[in-house]
Amino acid sequence: MAEIDGTLIYEMLKRIQTDIGTLKDGQRDLRQDNLSLRNQIHTLQGDVNNLRGSVAHIEDRIENRLELRELGEAQAKFEPHP
Repeated sequence: MAEIDGTLIYEMLKRIQTDIGTLKDGQRDLRQDNLSLRNQIHTLQGDVNNLRGSVAHIEDRIENRLELRELGEAQAKFEPHP
């Protein structure tokens, strides 16, 4: 059986250390991308909530207008015509 040289083990450990460093950098980049996406989703959720509020406000205004129009039409039936 061939003897294992210390320099061979040292070179292998250096390559493993380099690979682990590369993996850590990649993980750090992925974590940053994930945080960026979460922030964008949070912002989009706020925009959707604002739109819902605006639509609800517009719906209320439309309903109020329709009720006023219906009341005006009903009232006109009972008013004398000139």
